[in-house]
Amino acid sequence: MTDPNTPAPDSDSRPTPPPPPAAPQAAPAGAPVAAAPLSQEQDVQWGSFAHLGGVLGFLPSLIIWLVFKDRGSFTNTEAKEALNFQITILMAYVVGAILSVILIGVFVVWAAWIVSVVFSIIAFLKAKDAQHYRYPFAIRLIK
Repeated sequence: MTDPNTPAPDSDSRPTPPPPPAAPQAAPAGAPVAAAPLSQEQDVQWGSFAHLGGVLGFLPSLIIWLVFKDRGSFTNTEAKEALNFQITILMAYVVGAILSVILIGVFVVWAAWIVSVVFSIIAFLKAKDAQHYRYPFAIRLIK
């Protein structure tokens, strides 16, 4: 007795071709996907925006650093520098708010805002030309 599912032997039987390669499997749901590195132009652009965001406060620099720190070295360096400066300015705002009880705090807050805007614009102009900028004073909390 022979198995009915086995093919009959032929005199000119050819070897069967190998099966097609399996399709690549997709990452499981919820698995993080690595973001592509930034191009040189994008790296410089986001690094300079981190400085310019200082006009609005520390949040733009923080967001840019958190999102792009692993995607571009220039952006990582410049966003950290901008964030450290903005944290320093935030401390000046807090001191000014406390001192506003004796009216000198108003001048401290006003001076801190002017310094923040001026140095943020200077840093933006340097960074957009792909030059690293280091603020003349900043408490470097983020290394």
